[in-house]
Amino acid sequence: MEVEMIQTFQVRTSKQTEFIDITRSVQEAIKKTGVEEGICFIFIPHTTAAVTINENADPSVSQDIIMELNKLVPFQDRYQHLEGHSPAHIKASLVGSSQTVFVESGKLSLGTWQGVFFCEFDGPRNRKVYVKVISEVR
Repeated sequence: MEVEMIQTFQVRTSKQTEFIDITRSVQEAIKKTGVEEGICFIFIPHTTAAVTINENADPSVSQDIIMELNKLVPFQDRYQHLEGHSPAHIKASLVGSSQTVFVESGKLSLGTWQGVFFCEFDGPRNRKVYVKVISEVR
C-alpha cells in the first residue's frame, strides 16, 4: 500500500538573509505520516526563498555560504525588476526550491553532519514549507 501525505509548517524569518535549520520540523512532519521507509520531498513555495542540505554542526558554515552568495549576487546592481528584490530571486534560483531525502526507520537519512535549511533571501517574512512523504511499496 502506498501512503502519500503532505504536511505544511510555518517558518518565521527575522533577517533579510538567513538560513534556518528546519531538520527537526521536517522530521516531525515525517513522524506524523507514520511512514517508516520511503522518500521525503521538501518544497518551498516561494520565489525568494529556498531549501538546502548542508552542515548543521557549525553555524559558521551557513554564514560562510550566505557571505559567498552575497558576493556572487550583490544587493545593489543594475537589476531591472521594479520591486527591488532581484537578488533574492536569483539566490533562490541558484539554491533551489526542493530537496529529496530517503526515509529509513521513520527518520531522515541524512549524513552525520547534515541538516535541512530553509534559506531566506527576502525577509523577514512568514513562510511555508511543504513536506510530502511517500512510503515504500512492498
